[in-house]
Amino acid sequence: MQILGWREWGALPDLGIDAIKMKVDTGARTSCLHAYKLQPFERDGEAWLRIWIHPEQGSTREHCCEAPIHDQRDVTDSGGHKERRYVIKTTLTMGDFAQAVELTLTNRDSMKFRMLLGRQAMRGHFHVDPDASYLLGNLTPESKGVRA
Repeated sequence: MQILGWREWGALPDLGIDAIKMKVDTGARTSCLHAYKLQPFERDGEAWLRIWIHPEQGSTREHCCEAPIHDQRDVTDSGGHKERRYVIKTTLTMGDFAQAVELTLTNRDSMKFRMLLGRQAMRGHFHVDPDASYLLGNLTPESKGVRA
């Protein structure tokens, strides 16, 4: 099993995101991605979402992508607030790890990290060292680029 730090860089290649900083959150069941605007639509008889993201902390640069809707769920955040969220399933890569993960979508503009990596995505693959950071590599959006 690989060891993760409390924060890591990853990529969501199916969404065109080559570098995104994640907070590793063992308290969260499902992983979560920042999305400040969502637009449901239909494609070939299936429900899809158009998703607008600010993938870089402290930047208002926009990235728009699309994904099929996997589910909708009621999620309780760390403050105890319940919210109905869309869920997508997409590939997450971190170091040598590449696997489809479920991501809930919510506006994280007021949060420091654009993505939380939850227990379901880590289970059976990683241990967490809460004193470490970026054990799988220190990518940055500048070094990898975010495809538009």
